Amino acid sequence: MRYLNKYRIESHRRPGWDYSADGLYFITLVNQNRICNLGEIDSKNQMILSDFGKIVEKEWLGSFDIRRELICDEYIIMPNHIHAIIIIDQSGSGNQSKLDGGIGSAVQTHGRASLRPWPSRSQSESPSQSPPIRLPKSISSFLAGFKSAVNSKIDDFIDLHHLKIPKYNRNNHFFQPNYHDHIIRNDGEYQRIKNYIIQNPEKWNDDKFKNP
Repeated sequence: MRYLNKYRIESHRRPGWDYSADGLYFITLVNQNRICNLGEIDSKNQMILSDFGKIVEKEWLGSFDIRRELICDEYIIMPNHIHAIIIIDQSGSGNQSKLDGGIGSAVQTHGRASLRPWPSRSQSESPSQSPPIRLPKSISSFLAGFKSAVNSKIDDFIDLHHLKIPKYNRNNHFFQPNYHDHIIRNDGEYQRIKNYIIQNPEKWNDDKFKNP
């Protein structure tokens, strides 16, 4: 589907799923219109952040400092998107102690919680019958707060440096309004996705998000 004549990510929300549930989630955020303003990949396949990219990274990492239920396991900021593995741990330990038994055990522990049965249509409204609810301490609440902070901080930067570019607001998003998420189900998925994130800069020339 196109948004303002540009590609955007379709919603991949799992119907009836509680996105505040403990689990491991693979998240992808893409810049509006896929504009490559977060930086560039150099000749050594390393990501060099732009001023906007540095703002985004600071807000990204700061988001986890103020949310005890979230752990950022792995992430990469690319020229026009972010990939990340996020752990939700509602016990609020706020550190890597959950992973002391090894990544595999962490995935299995969170995975069992995440893969409880979906609510039936008799237990919850279908997406077409009611709008999505943004649960507190959920993936959607976290990303909404992060995006809002990025909009504000980049607008401040635009003002400070008197840049002749549009500012960001509800009608002009820095990131696409939607995002992609995937519930990580086992250690094999975790290792594959983690490697994909780490190796993403090396494969930029073939990246599906590179060109609009």
